[in-house]
Amino acid sequence: MTAVPLATRPTPTTPVRGLVRQLLRDSGYVLFGLPLALVGFVVAVAGISLTAGLLVTTLGLPVLAGTLYAARALADIERLRLPAVLRQPRIRPVYLAPEPRSGYWRRILTPMRDPQSWLDLLHAFVKLLVALPTFVLVVVWWAVGLTGTLTVAYDWAIPRGPGDQDLSELLGMGEGAVPRIVLNTAIGIFFLLTLPLLARGCARTQAGLARSLLTGVAEMRNRISTLEDQKRAAASAEASALRRLERDIHDGPQQRLVRLAMDLGRARQQLAADPEAARRTLDEAVAQTRETLDELRALSRGIAPPILVDRGLPSALAALAARALVPTELVVDDDLGTSAGRLDPAVESTAYFVVAEALTNVAKHSAATACRVEVARKVGRLEIDVRDDGVGGAHLAKGHGLSGIADRVRAAGGTLEVASPAGGPTVVRAELPR
Repeated sequence: MTAVPLATRPTPTTPVRGLVRQLLRDSGYVLFGLPLALVGFVVAVAGISLTAGLLVTTLGLPVLAGTLYAARALADIERLRLPAVLRQPRIRPVYLAPEPRSGYWRRILTPMRDPQSWLDLLHAFVKLLVALPTFVLVVVWWAVGLTGTLTVAYDWAIPRGPGDQDLSELLGMGEGAVPRIVLNTAIGIFFLLTLPLLARGCARTQAGLARSLLTGVAEMRNRISTLEDQKRAAASAEASALRRLERDIHDGPQQRLVRLAMDLGRARQQLAADPEAARRTLDEAVAQTRETLDELRALSRGIAPPILVDRGLPSALAALAARALVPTELVVDDDLGTSAGRLDPAVESTAYFVVAEALTNVAKHSAATACRVEVARKVGRLEIDVRDDGVGGAHLAKGHGLSGIADRVRAAGGTLEVASPAGGPTVVRAELPR
């Protein structure tokens, strides 16, 4: 058996290095924000002014359309800069587009019918009101911090006359109370220590305005789309589970119950004429009853396994691994089974069925000799990793078992990834919010 190596984890960034990197990102965002704000304000004012002047002619509308497209280009630049500050993926709204065979005037009027285009123009107008004060604050903090901290390097070169006063005297601290270099250095260190907080606040202020105007509508639409997708996935998962349950009941217990009824009827007929044959028939009926009970218990485990409710996710997964047809190694956080560490029942149920369905697919289709299941609690999520050394070829196409897992995971607000190249190995990785 070939061992499946775990994913290599990147070396964590030291806190100081991460702080400096974020400070440079925030400062760069604020400093470059002012030139962009100036350009946007000029474009917006000039475009609206020309539109107002030319509105009596047919040239006003093309100028307004051009202004909206220019504001859109500046908004796209701003959206490219947002992830460095907000630490979230870039989101770009879907703008209205003219139809392929639209005429000239329909193409001109298309951006004017798009609410996001007007939000882009509004951002170009108001960004300067935020960019200018934040730019001044960051520049002042950088300047005072650097010049104050480096006073010892250049203080000797500053010419002073006999009437010049020391900074400590200007502050009313008395002549010679605090050496000028020490006081300037202390002030510089204070500004440098508070600079990351100030730069972060200024960057968040600018980015908050941009996010509300440039991506707010798109984020709301994405959330609505995600909720609708989760509802569809939940309905699909429920429908698939019901169809499978109906098929299993029809093919298993129902057929056995039909045979049990026939055996009991035959035994009643044989009771008077051939008691020994009737006894044998009743014995067969008892065996059928036991087998039917076993099948019903197995089906009930697929609906709501009692061990999951009573003892928690680790015990339920251990029972799954013990019943698996392929030798399975289980690695799971022990605290998931404690009263303090247990997850939401819906998350536990989804995690259980993800592993159960994955192990079923391993047994049926992978031709694997070993399997490994890892379940770990991370910050804000639960990670599930199922690996086997089989032949590969698994995918999420409809009609396959993994599509049912995908529906369950999406319904819970999680994500599912399947990596299964030809020849293996197969890795099924799910992340569930908790």
